[in-house]
Amino acid sequence: MHAIRLHTFGPADHLTLEEVDAPVPGPGQVRIAVEAAGVHLLDTALREGIQGPLPAPVTLPTTPGREVAGVVESLGEGVAALWLGKRVVAHLGFAPGGYAELAVTDVDRVHEIPANLDAAQAVAMIGTGRTTMGILQFAELGPDSVVVVPAAAGGIGTLLVQYARNAGADVIGLAGGPEKVARVRENGADLAVDYKDPDWAEKVRAHLGGRTATVVFDGVGGDVAREAVAMLGPGGSHIVFGWSAEGIKGGQPYLVDGVSEQVLGPVMMQKTGGPDPVHTLELRALAEAAEGRLVPAVQRFPLAEAAAAHRALETRGTTGKVVLEP
Repeated sequence: MHAIRLHTFGPADHLTLEEVDAPVPGPGQVRIAVEAAGVHLLDTALREGIQGPLPAPVTLPTTPGREVAGVVESLGEGVAALWLGKRVVAHLGFAPGGYAELAVTDVDRVHEIPANLDAAQAVAMIGTGRTTMGILQFAELGPDSVVVVPAAAGGIGTLLVQYARNAGADVIGLAGGPEKVARVRENGADLAVDYKDPDWAEKVRAHLGGRTATVVFDGVGGDVAREAVAMLGPGGSHIVFGWSAEGIKGGQPYLVDGVSEQVLGPVMMQKTGGPDPVHTLELRALAEAAEGRLVPAVQRFPLAEAAAAHRALETRGTTGKVVLEP
């Protein structure tokens, strides 16, 4: 089979398409003929040898990627025959191997894909959608809410805009560049603004007309976050799930005491609760998509162009969830 391989840490060009042996499913595992593999900004840091949140350093050579969707084409010992031939999606956890034509994972990680989703959309919901569901636990949205979403054209931002709109909130989406702003507007934001425009904050305040924001969903940080948080009224929430303006490789989020709350990692899992909070959030995300309430934005690259996908992510040249298609 073909897979993307990384033999030495470094720039995106170190990702190469190679012929490798197909993985063999072990007991309790399935092998998936991959139709879409998720690409995450974290993958770009791991590619450079930055460990990030993983419990152990990446061992080389490796096939990156931790989100896949496709058709179950082989079963390991002890797996029920009913899984064979099913369209499924799975997050592989800490095990890599997603950027490939075939991938194996424990059957307990697998979800059947809702009929109205293609493989790429399913990958978006199992990763980006799951995170979105986790973030939304920290805000109660309704018709009185005024929501600001920086990076509103991204994978998470797209879903946050849709969810807030469905809740009846006044939704203000920020994005970088005219094309992304147009996508945010089409996605249902009441106001879509280019945060590269030096007057963007004034445009938002004019839209507010003396009102204040109630929630800022912030995955950007930096000056954009600083301006957005200044628009919050008393009791407003700054929900921080990333700080891409500072770069995945370092930097710190913009935080304000008593206003900001970082919600990734253990904080999110603790809020979700239950014996398997990750699985719970995945089910919620897929259910929202199955009912048509959330529609993920996807940007597709051929598997062979994994390096181009990484470069696009690193330069903020993507819209929605990035996926590779063999």
